Amino acid sequence: MPHQLLPFLAVAALLTLTPGPDMALVLRNGIRGGVRTAWWTGLGCCTGIAVYAAASAVGLAAVLAASTTAFTLIKFVGAAYLIYLGVMALVHSRKGAPPTDGHGAVLSRAHEPVLGRAQAFRQGLMSNLLNPKIALIFLTLIPQFVSPGEEPFATTAVLAAAFLGMGLLWWRTFSLAVGVLGRFMASERVRTTVERVTGIVLIGLGVRVAVADH
Repeated sequence: MPHQLLPFLAVAALLTLTPGPDMALVLRNGIRGGVRTAWWTGLGCCTGIAVYAAASAVGLAAVLAASTTAFTLIKFVGAAYLIYLGVMALVHSRKGAPPTDGHGAVLSRAHEPVLGRAQAFRQGLMSNLLNPKIALIFLTLIPQFVSPGEEPFATTAVLAAAFLGMGLLWWRTFSLAVGVLGRFMASERVRTTVERVTGIVLIGLGVRVAVADH
Protein backbone atom coordinates (compact mmCIF):
# COMPACT_ATOMS: atom_id res chain seq x y z
CA MET A 1 0.00 0.00 0.00
CA PRO A 2 1.37 3.48 -0.87
CA HIS A 3 2.68 5.31 2.18
CA GLN A 4 0.76 8.48 1.26
CA LEU A 5 -2.53 6.84 0.27
CA LEU A 6 -4.64 8.65 2.90
CA PRO A 7 -3.35 12.16 2.04
CA PHE A 8 -3.90 11.35 -1.63
CA LEU A 9 -7.47 10.24 -0.96
CA ALA A 10 -8.14 13.53 0.82
CA VAL A 11 -6.92 15.53 -2.18
CA ALA A 12 -8.74 13.22 -4.61
CA ALA A 13 -11.98 13.67 -2.65
CA LEU A 14 -11.64 17.43 -2.88
CA LEU A 15 -11.11 17.25 -6.65
CA THR A 16 -14.00 14.80 -7.08
CA LEU A 17 -16.48 16.87 -5.08
CA THR A 18 -15.55 20.21 -6.65
CA PRO A 19 -18.39 21.29 -8.98
CA GLY A 20 -17.47 21.30 -12.65
CA PRO A 21 -18.67 20.23 -16.10
CA ASP A 22 -19.17 16.61 -15.05
CA MET A 23 -21.44 17.51 -12.15
CA ALA A 24 -23.52 19.89 -14.26
CA LEU A 25 -23.88 17.25 -16.98
CA VAL A 26 -24.84 14.43 -14.60
CA LEU A 27 -27.37 16.70 -12.86
CA ARG A 28 -28.90 17.79 -16.14
CA ASN A 29 -29.17 14.23 -17.49
CA GLY A 30 -30.45 12.93 -14.17
CA ILE A 31 -33.24 15.48 -14.07
CA ARG A 32 -34.16 14.50 -17.61
CA GLY A 33 -33.90 10.74 -17.28
CA GLY A 34 -33.74 9.76 -13.62
CA VAL A 35 -31.27 7.75 -11.57
CA ARG A 36 -30.18 5.35 -14.30
CA THR A 37 -29.42 8.13 -16.76
CA ALA A 38 -27.39 10.03 -14.16
CA TRP A 39 -25.51 6.85 -13.23
CA TRP A 40 -24.62 6.01 -16.83
CA THR A 41 -23.41 9.57 -17.37
CA GLY A 42 -21.20 9.21 -14.30
CA LEU A 43 -19.89 5.89 -15.59
CA GLY A 44 -18.92 7.63 -18.82
CA CYS A 45 -17.05 10.28 -16.82
CA CYS A 46 -15.15 7.58 -14.91
CA THR A 47 -14.30 5.76 -18.13
CA GLY A 48 -12.80 8.96 -19.50
CA ILE A 49 -10.65 9.24 -16.38
CA ALA A 50 -9.62 5.59 -16.78
CA VAL A 51 -8.49 6.27 -20.35
CA TYR A 52 -6.25 9.12 -19.20
CA ALA A 53 -4.95 6.99 -16.34
CA ALA A 54 -3.94 4.29 -18.80
CA ALA A 55 -2.46 6.88 -21.16
CA SER A 56 -0.35 8.33 -18.37
CA ALA A 57 0.98 4.86 -17.58
CA VAL A 58 2.35 4.47 -21.12
CA GLY A 59 3.49 8.08 -21.46
CA LEU A 60 0.88 9.33 -23.93
CA ALA A 61 -0.51 11.84 -21.45
CA ALA A 62 2.98 13.32 -21.05
CA VAL A 63 3.13 13.87 -24.80
CA LEU A 64 -0.24 15.60 -24.71
CA ALA A 65 0.75 17.81 -21.79
CA ALA A 66 4.04 18.76 -23.48
CA SER A 67 2.44 19.61 -26.81
CA THR A 68 0.86 23.05 -26.70
CA THR A 69 -0.83 22.46 -30.05
CA ALA A 70 -2.43 19.16 -29.02
CA PHE A 71 -3.46 20.51 -25.63
CA THR A 72 -5.03 23.62 -27.18
CA LEU A 73 -6.83 21.64 -29.88
CA ILE A 74 -8.43 19.24 -27.39
CA LYS A 75 -9.22 22.14 -25.07
CA PHE A 76 -11.15 24.04 -27.75
CA VAL A 77 -12.96 20.93 -28.97
CA GLY A 78 -13.93 20.15 -25.38
CA ALA A 79 -15.12 23.73 -24.82
CA ALA A 80 -17.21 23.56 -27.99
CA TYR A 81 -18.73 20.27 -26.83
CA LEU A 82 -19.74 21.71 -23.45
CA ILE A 83 -21.25 24.76 -25.15
CA TYR A 84 -23.13 22.47 -27.55
CA LEU A 85 -24.58 20.46 -24.63
CA GLY A 86 -25.58 23.70 -22.92
CA VAL A 87 -27.30 25.03 -26.02
CA MET A 88 -29.13 21.73 -26.48
CA ALA A 89 -30.31 21.95 -22.86
CA LEU A 90 -31.72 25.42 -23.51
CA VAL A 91 -33.41 24.24 -26.71
CA HIS A 92 -34.87 21.25 -24.88
CA SER A 93 -36.19 23.49 -22.10
CA ARG A 94 -38.21 25.54 -24.60
CA LYS A 95 -40.13 22.43 -25.62
CA GLY A 96 -41.38 21.81 -22.09
CA ALA A 97 -40.84 18.79 -19.91
CA PRO A 98 -41.96 15.44 -21.38
CA PRO A 99 -44.16 12.95 -19.48
CA THR A 100 -42.79 10.19 -17.27
CA ASP A 101 -43.53 6.47 -17.11
CA GLY A 102 -44.55 4.45 -14.08
CA HIS A 103 -40.93 4.05 -13.00
CA GLY A 104 -40.10 7.74 -13.01
CA ALA A 105 -38.18 7.64 -16.31
CA VAL A 106 -38.71 10.67 -18.51
CA LEU A 107 -40.40 9.86 -21.80
CA SER A 108 -40.70 11.62 -25.11
CA ARG A 109 -44.00 12.48 -26.70
CA ALA A 110 -43.77 9.15 -28.52
CA HIS A 111 -43.20 7.38 -25.15
CA GLU A 112 -39.54 6.61 -25.86
CA PRO A 113 -36.71 7.50 -23.47
CA VAL A 114 -35.43 11.00 -24.16
CA LEU A 115 -31.88 10.07 -23.20
CA GLY A 116 -30.80 6.44 -23.40
CA ARG A 117 -28.01 4.79 -21.44
CA ALA A 118 -25.63 4.72 -24.39
CA GLN A 119 -26.11 8.41 -25.11
CA ALA A 120 -25.74 9.36 -21.45
CA PHE A 121 -22.57 7.25 -21.18
CA ARG A 122 -21.17 8.80 -24.37
CA GLN A 123 -21.78 12.33 -23.12
CA GLY A 124 -19.97 11.64 -19.85
CA LEU A 125 -17.12 9.93 -21.68
CA MET A 126 -16.63 12.72 -24.21
CA SER A 127 -16.87 15.38 -21.51
CA ASN A 128 -13.77 13.90 -19.86
CA LEU A 129 -11.86 12.74 -22.94
CA LEU A 130 -12.07 16.30 -24.27
CA ASN A 131 -10.71 17.72 -21.01
CA PRO A 132 -6.90 17.59 -21.31
CA LYS A 133 -6.50 18.94 -17.77
CA ILE A 134 -7.39 15.48 -16.50
CA ALA A 135 -4.14 14.29 -18.05
CA LEU A 136 -2.31 16.95 -16.07
CA ILE A 137 -3.84 15.63 -12.84
CA PHE A 138 -2.22 12.25 -13.40
CA LEU A 139 1.08 13.78 -14.47
CA THR A 140 1.42 16.44 -11.77
CA LEU A 141 -0.69 15.28 -8.82
CA ILE A 142 -0.09 11.54 -8.49
CA PRO A 143 3.75 11.65 -8.69
CA GLN A 144 3.77 13.90 -5.62
CA PHE A 145 2.35 11.00 -3.59
CA VAL A 146 4.90 8.43 -4.70
CA SER A 147 7.33 8.10 -1.80
CA PRO A 148 11.06 7.41 -2.27
CA GLY A 149 11.75 3.70 -2.43
CA GLU A 150 8.31 2.81 -3.79
CA GLU A 151 7.99 1.24 -7.24
CA PRO A 152 6.64 4.17 -9.34
CA PHE A 153 4.47 2.18 -11.76
CA ALA A 154 2.82 0.03 -9.09
CA THR A 155 2.20 2.97 -6.75
CA THR A 156 0.80 5.09 -9.58
CA ALA A 157 -1.53 2.24 -10.57
CA VAL A 158 -2.83 1.90 -7.00
CA LEU A 159 -3.38 5.66 -6.64
CA ALA A 160 -5.12 5.86 -10.02
CA ALA A 161 -7.36 2.93 -9.06
CA ALA A 162 -8.21 4.65 -5.77
CA PHE A 163 -9.06 7.84 -7.68
CA LEU A 164 -11.36 5.89 -10.01
CA GLY A 165 -12.96 4.00 -7.12
CA MET A 166 -13.75 7.26 -5.37
CA GLY A 167 -15.23 8.60 -8.59
CA LEU A 168 -17.48 5.58 -8.99
CA LEU A 169 -18.67 5.85 -5.38
CA TRP A 170 -19.35 9.56 -5.76
CA TRP A 171 -21.29 9.27 -9.02
CA ARG A 172 -23.38 6.43 -7.65
CA THR A 173 -24.25 8.50 -4.59
CA PHE A 174 -24.84 11.62 -6.66
CA SER A 175 -27.07 9.79 -9.17
CA LEU A 176 -29.25 8.47 -6.34
CA ALA A 177 -29.47 11.98 -4.88
CA VAL A 178 -30.48 13.36 -8.28
CA GLY A 179 -33.20 10.71 -8.48
CA VAL A 180 -34.59 11.80 -5.11
CA LEU A 181 -34.34 15.42 -6.17
CA GLY A 182 -36.17 14.66 -9.40
CA ARG A 183 -39.19 13.35 -7.49
CA PHE A 184 -39.53 16.75 -5.84
CA MET A 185 -39.18 18.47 -9.20
CA ALA A 186 -42.02 16.78 -11.03
CA SER A 187 -43.67 19.99 -12.21
CA GLU A 188 -42.92 21.13 -15.74
CA ARG A 189 -41.97 24.61 -14.55
CA VAL A 190 -39.33 23.35 -12.12
CA ARG A 191 -37.83 20.89 -14.61
CA THR A 192 -37.68 23.59 -17.26
CA THR A 193 -35.95 25.96 -14.85
CA VAL A 194 -33.34 23.33 -13.93
CA GLU A 195 -32.80 22.55 -17.62
CA ARG A 196 -32.19 26.21 -18.38
CA VAL A 197 -29.90 26.78 -15.40
CA THR A 198 -27.74 23.74 -16.17
CA GLY A 199 -27.67 24.75 -19.82
CA ILE A 200 -26.34 28.18 -18.91
CA VAL A 201 -23.82 26.61 -16.51
CA LEU A 202 -22.55 24.24 -19.21
CA ILE A 203 -22.16 27.11 -21.65
CA GLY A 204 -20.32 29.16 -19.01
CA LEU A 205 -18.02 26.24 -18.22
CA GLY A 206 -17.33 25.77 -21.92
CA VAL A 207 -16.34 29.42 -22.25
CA ARG A 208 -14.15 29.16 -19.15
CA VAL A 209 -12.37 26.11 -20.57
CA ALA A 210 -11.80 27.92 -23.86
CA VAL A 211 -10.20 31.00 -22.29
CA ALA A 212 -8.22 29.14 -19.59
CA ASP A 213 -4.46 29.06 -19.92
CA HIS A 214 -2.49 25.83 -20.44
